[in-house]
Amino acid sequence: MGKEPNTRLADLFALTGWSKGELARLVNKRGAALGQQQLSTDTSRVRRWIEQGEIPRDPVPQVLAAVFTERLGRVVSIEDLGLTRHRRSSAGRAEKGARREPERTAEILTEFTGMDLMLNRRGPLSPGTALPGLSVVPESLYDWLTGAGAAQAALPGQRQAITGEAGRPLVDVYEPGPIGPEEVESLERSVEVFRAWDASRGGGLQRKAVIGQLNEVGGLLTHRHPPELACRLWLVAANLAVLAGWMSHDIGLESAAQRYFVIAAQAAREAGDRPRAGEAISRAARQMLHHGRADEALDLMRLARASGGAQSLPRTRAMLNTVEAWAQASLGNSQEVTRLLGEAEELFVQEITEPLPAWMCKFDEAELNGMSGLIYRTLAEHDPAALVPARRHVEAALYQRPARGQERSALLDLLSMASVHWIGGEPEGGRHYTELALAQIGHTSSHRTWDRLRRMYRLTDRYRALPQVAELRARIRAAVPPTRRPAS
Repeated sequence: MGKEPNTRLADLFALTGWSKGELARLVNKRGAALGQQQLSTDTSRVRRWIEQGEIPRDPVPQVLAAVFTERLGRVVSIEDLGLTRHRRSSAGRAEKGARREPERTAEILTEFTGMDLMLNRRGPLSPGTALPGLSVVPESLYDWLTGAGAAQAALPGQRQAITGEAGRPLVDVYEPGPIGPEEVESLERSVEVFRAWDASRGGGLQRKAVIGQLNEVGGLLTHRHPPELACRLWLVAANLAVLAGWMSHDIGLESAAQRYFVIAAQAAREAGDRPRAGEAISRAARQMLHHGRADEALDLMRLARASGGAQSLPRTRAMLNTVEAWAQASLGNSQEVTRLLGEAEELFVQEITEPLPAWMCKFDEAELNGMSGLIYRTLAEHDPAALVPARRHVEAALYQRPARGQERSALLDLLSMASVHWIGGEPEGGRHYTELALAQIGHTSSHRTWDRLRRMYRLTDRYRALPQVAELRARIRAAVPPTRRPAS
């Protein structure tokens, strides 16, 4: 029994509006539905969980996570409820660290994806931008990313099945058994299919399929596999988790997105792939930048860079430079932007002797120019001299984008170009590119494109007296979904 109140559980309990008796009845009812008829939770037990920090025995924490997830309409994990048991620290923790970390990673993966799949989200989504930033990264992962815990990192392939004290699974997965190279290769191909769909149409339509696949991979990771196969399987998990996070961010499920990026970095750790982990963390930084939190994005980028280190290929370092440059542009630091993007261009053209990992292949010349255009367009709100390189890079990106396959990125390029014209005092050009964007925006399920349209909309305010601009503003207001409608 704990001595301190469980403030995490208390805070979430307050949000539900339940009484302690209602929660007890819900736990018993859900437990019975899962075949756990022996549960006999009552009001006094719930009070001890909240007021005395008592942690109930399995499977009650899992049942509580399920009922809170359903009630609050977002993923609530056992950790969120403050119901994880503390493991031994110091020497004992170090001794078992390598064995326990893979188990814990797979446990988190399957629990979180299972809860996410269970949610039945209906109606407009709330953006939910209350993100913890760097503090969401667990201490053990932080140590590994920065090199402090490298000596305790698990070796790829040394996996144990996830079992509880009585030898039964802690996660509810069907038993597929170990798999072979052919099955892993199929999983790797599925990642590419999902990645291509996301780049074309946005994250809304395939997100559940990606999470379901990730959940199945988590089940596979509860079995022993040969080291090379286990490493590939963990990389599949990392790639799917990044996709799940990016798709979640793309439709405004920001808290879930950040958790998936951290899960991706944890999975990459189990595969021993530092650059993959760093790229996952850089996605969380981009998410922060989307919400105007540049200082926190820079903190995450320092962690992303520390992770990759000398193992990162030049093109990976070029990509990281663009994310950091975006943060510096948001802060108005022109010299840092110029330096970082100059280095990015030099790194991008460096000859490499080994093939790029699949997750870096999307960072091509068009993407480099598109990101550079966005960065200079962001800087232009602080420094008008950035308008010239912004226009040049966006024009190059629009020319280099393929006719099909990168529709979302091309749409974001159009919005960047429209913004360049509005900032530069060219309403005719701004109107032209805005109309091109409006003609295409309905073909994606990306909420990020609506967010960019909203920001561009504010730039039109000083031209609202022009009849054609006033009509365009009315069309934008009519087109943007009600929950994200810009102010008049």
